[in-house]
Amino acid sequence: MLLRQLFDRDTWTYTYLIADLNTKEAVLVDPVLEQVERDLQLIKELGLTLRYCLETHIHADHVTGTGKLRELTGCQGIVPEHAEAACADRFIQDGEVLKVGEIEIKAIATPGHTDSHMSYLVNGSNVLTGDSLFIRGCGRTDFQSGDAGTLYDHVTQRLFTLPDETLVYPGHDYRGQTVSTIGEEKQFNPRFVGRNRASFIEFMNNLNLPNPKKIAEAVPANQRCGQVAATA
Repeated sequence: MLLRQLFDRDTWTYTYLIADLNTKEAVLVDPVLEQVERDLQLIKELGLTLRYCLETHIHADHVTGTGKLRELTGCQGIVPEHAEAACADRFIQDGEVLKVGEIEIKAIATPGHTDSHMSYLVNGSNVLTGDSLFIRGCGRTDFQSGDAGTLYDHVTQRLFTLPDETLVYPGHDYRGQTVSTIGEEKQFNPRFVGRNRASFIEFMNNLNLPNPKKIAEAVPANQRCGQVAATA
């Protein structure tokens, strides 16, 4: 199995390329529009066929590359169930397994950052957590129908119950970190360590963060699978 972590510096976003090196089938998780050429070049160099673009959620900080990649490669765009994205080819449900060659990608519902967020467990040993769980942090919960209590419940009950050695690959990192483990996050993540549900909610509800710079553009564009509205 190939699992490659790719980075967009402008939005601190990680995109993941996952491929079966025997069948050469591939999936991109959370592609970024401005990085489509980079991603296609890598796929071409490795001799892969892009089957799917898979979203963890409807993003507010970048425009997805799914629409452009679908246009250029014929891949399918897949989003979590209940996401507002009628343009998607498929909606993936909690517990559903997406097969890419012999690789199994299991959807784990982890709402809270948004109301339709999925994490993806790859071959039982690597979890792509999107914006639900970061390395020593977590996604915010103050817009897009986010809910701090819901996030706490799903991180602690769905992610922290995975084996400690499970590798954690987040959707973003703002401090140069790339990978962690479930065991590390249970022990060292300051958003969760020493907090119960009530204190987590209080903390998250008082972050007072500015909105992402691209939110007004990104959310509606991502509900159209990355199609940016034309301006007059």
